[in-house]
Amino acid sequence: MADAAFALLGDASEWTLSHVVRRQAQRHGARTFVRFSSAAGGRELSFSALDAESDRVARSLAALGAQRGDRVLAMLPNCAEFLLLLIACARVGAVFVPLNTELKGYSLQHQMDNCAARLVFLDVALAGAFGSVTAAASPLAAVVLLGSDNPARVPAALSGAPSMGFEAFLARGDGGAHSLCHPRPEEVGCIMYTSGTTGPAKGVLMPHAHLALFSVPSGALQLSERDIYYVCMPLFHANALFIQVAAALVVGASVYCTGRFSPGRWLGDVRDCGATITNALGIMTEMLFKTQRLPDDHVNPLRVILAVPVADWIGDFAQRFGVRVFQGYGMTECNMVAYATADDPVIPGCCGSLRPELFEVKVVDPETDIPLADGEVGEIVVRPRMANAFMQGYFSMPDKTVEAWRNLWFHTGDAGRLEDGKRLFFIDRIKDRIRRRGENVSAFEVEAAISMLVGVAECAVVGIQAGDAAAEQEIKACVVRDAGSAGAELTPLQVLEHCVANVPRFAVPRFIEFIDALPRTASNKVQKHILRAIGTHSSWDREAEGHGARAAASLQTTREAVR
Repeated sequence: MADAAFALLGDASEWTLSHVVRRQAQRHGARTFVRFSSAAGGRELSFSALDAESDRVARSLAALGAQRGDRVLAMLPNCAEFLLLLIACARVGAVFVPLNTELKGYSLQHQMDNCAARLVFLDVALAGAFGSVTAAASPLAAVVLLGSDNPARVPAALSGAPSMGFEAFLARGDGGAHSLCHPRPEEVGCIMYTSGTTGPAKGVLMPHAHLALFSVPSGALQLSERDIYYVCMPLFHANALFIQVAAALVVGASVYCTGRFSPGRWLGDVRDCGATITNALGIMTEMLFKTQRLPDDHVNPLRVILAVPVADWIGDFAQRFGVRVFQGYGMTECNMVAYATADDPVIPGCCGSLRPELFEVKVVDPETDIPLADGEVGEIVVRPRMANAFMQGYFSMPDKTVEAWRNLWFHTGDAGRLEDGKRLFFIDRIKDRIRRRGENVSAFEVEAAISMLVGVAECAVVGIQAGDAAAEQEIKACVVRDAGSAGAELTPLQVLEHCVANVPRFAVPRFIEFIDALPRTASNKVQKHILRAIGTHSSWDREAEGHGARAAASLQTTREAVR
């Protein structure tokens, strides 16, 4: 293979992160692999501790009856237990299902029901997200609470199963003769949910080889044992879990992991932990660029940032912080399809060079799937050259799997172009997908939540371009009131508060506009391009009105307490 880092995965029959952890424990022993900030639990794990403690967690999973193919749902913030569960699930043949910690209401209900988990691991601080969720569609064997062992803290939706704290869970496996295994590369190791576009979120079936190959870093990054990766994205995302943490594992680098991204704290964290590499996704780079400029910003240990997307000012950004910037292109479903090399320009839209040893990539006419010539803009489609290097489909959604895989190519829904047949440029989205604060937002799920509000006849949600980062958007809700008195009295603030209570924080609309009717085609489809073209000049803007997502949440909490 072209990339020497692939050799670190060993023989193809051992392309699993479980095997990588075992080998790196033997090689690096007590050397520190990952440190978590105090806000993320403050624990440290050496390479050998990651291996041994994963075994202990795996034995406890087995003691609770976890079997091959069982789904293990984890709704956890960044913490050591997250990584231990990932590897432990593999060693009993279970499937790890990490959920976005911002989920609530409709979206949480759908993902919980869809994955049909047998075991649930929940941080007690997130229990409130289950407030409007009903009992799981399939019976649970157990619920493990992190942060408490009080059964009263278990949400009602999960209360039908035995519950315990994490320490009590670990004790279940101690002293037992529970046999462990290494998974096979072709077995499903993880289900990650990606935003739905015209329907609910889809669970991506990720085989173990896919997870391992996802974790092979680009050769251009020159990631090595000497590096420290600063991770400030959530581990329930593929970028943080595989492209950063697992990539460091594969090469024997170290990781410093925080609870969440903070532009004001970012540079101080980088300096304090000695980070040499980090990633920035979505509007993160723009937010960092807009922080107060200081003359010593370049005095830091960073040598490289993997950033997607970048804007015209990226050269100034690199000079200001004294780093090299690389880009890439990938999706949870298909791995990293392109990485920038030293020869690729650092300009907006240029994702880098294709990885022909792993993937075939074409740009096709989105209507006919006929390949387009170099320079022509069409839909980016991908397929793997290697077995198990790709998703196996969407869990319990065969229709969505077939739709995405039509004509034997995976359709990304993204518009792009190729240069010289090997350099990929991202142009825009083709599908009705919204990108905000580094998260893919399902317009369908936000619409479904708003439609539940008394006084709403129908609604449509669109993304409105925002900021300098080409891939970032703000969310606008176009609402049609019903003809009754409830509709006449409905206010933008009521819509906002309803969204805060029922959708993830990153999916709460910034703009709300009441309109008489949704524009539709002859076949009754909503013409969202018209709604986008209207803009926001006549919209209610929650930020201008002093209602940020967090402020609105606090307002709602206060009102409920008064009631």
